Amino acid sequence: LHALQIRGAGPVPLAIVARQPMREGPGPDSVVSVISSDVPDDPYEVLPEIRLARGRRAIKKVALFIVAGLVVGVISYGWSQWRYLQKVNPSGDPSAATTFEVRENDDLLIVSERLEAAGIVVDGGTFRRYVADEGGLTVVPGFYTLRPRDHMGNLLRALRTSPAETFVKVTFPEGFTVSQMAQRLADEIPGFDAEAFMARALDPTSVPGTSYVPAGATSLEGLLFPDTYSFAVSEKPVQILKRMVDLMARVGRQEGLDDAPTLLGLSPYEVLIVASLIEREAKVAADRPKIARVIYNRLTLGMKLEVDASLFYGQDPQSEFAALKAIDSPYNTYLRNGLPPTPIANPGRASIAAALAPAPNPRANDPICRDIPANSPCAYLYYVLIDEDGNHEFSATLEQHEANIAIARERGVL
Repeated sequence: LHALQIRGAGPVPLAIVARQPMREGPGPDSVVSVISSDVPDDPYEVLPEIRLARGRRAIKKVALFIVAGLVVGVISYGWSQWRYLQKVNPSGDPSAATTFEVRENDDLLIVSERLEAAGIVVDGGTFRRYVADEGGLTVVPGFYTLRPRDHMGNLLRALRTSPAETFVKVTFPEGFTVSQMAQRLADEIPGFDAEAFMARALDPTSVPGTSYVPAGATSLEGLLFPDTYSFAVSEKPVQILKRMVDLMARVGRQEGLDDAPTLLGLSPYEVLIVASLIEREAKVAADRPKIARVIYNRLTLGMKLEVDASLFYGQDPQSEFAALKAIDSPYNTYLRNGLPPTPIANPGRASIAAALAPAPNPRANDPICRDIPANSPCAYLYYVLIDEDGNHEFSATLEQHEANIAIARERGVL
């Protein structure tokens, strides 16, 4: 037997095809042809090989399709992983450290979006994925020191460190001067360089992006917003100053300080000078707008301001008042007309608001206007501390003012 070899299959038995001898029979023919004459003479001839060419082509196409799909998948996965790693660890060196605040009620989504908006991470979604892959993050409100475009592993590590371990809360009361702020920082932050802080504060050009500073200013006095801050123990003086001037700019915009030229005919910096005078003079909230009105009235009339607090700026606080009145300094408002050259302290929000919205002058029927001639304006021009609670008495004439001074002395206030 021969076998028929079919591609792709095993041997297939081939039937023997032969011409059989003719047998006599009852029919008229002497021979019965078992196989037609087309059968080859060789009884053991192998039939031609059967080719399955069409089937093989189909198999090849399927195989190529599968391989191509695998290649595309591998390339796509590699590309996505490369992009992911580029976002996790951006090219180049990280930027200088900055302070990032996590606020109350922030969650990972909000934190990641704010990190992206601040330029600290390249993509907030990638940061969330990275955090999930690394075991998650418990969001704790507070301040954190982060380096923009740093590896997300470093950022996550910083955000997992409790702010209490790396930050110190420092409170600056309204009316603190720059020198008082420097001392407070030195008292609260171990190893803080108060001298470097003062050197920067006396050179406004060394603190980038400072708002409201006029040309030629030699101090940041009046431009550092007094508040409670959380400072990293590693923060440099210039970084602390930057945060404080930025907050003053934000509060100023909120209170309308940029509109000062239209509202009052003064620059924003001049309004801050007025606000600093109010801050050091006023003891109760109700007096702030009236003190502002006294200052503006005196400026309008060309009167000397005669603000006691200005005499003490830059002087020994234990100095005698009479001695300070005799010193001819730019801050002696008893000897010089107009505003002092700089703020005398760092004012808070309430004093800034009062400087921008002074109280109206008294009505004609107000008791302090009784000595004012008819058809003459009645204006607040004087005030004096009148009781131990810090209230001031306001008057429109010098005679009224002197009478109020006598009352204050009788009460032991002056």
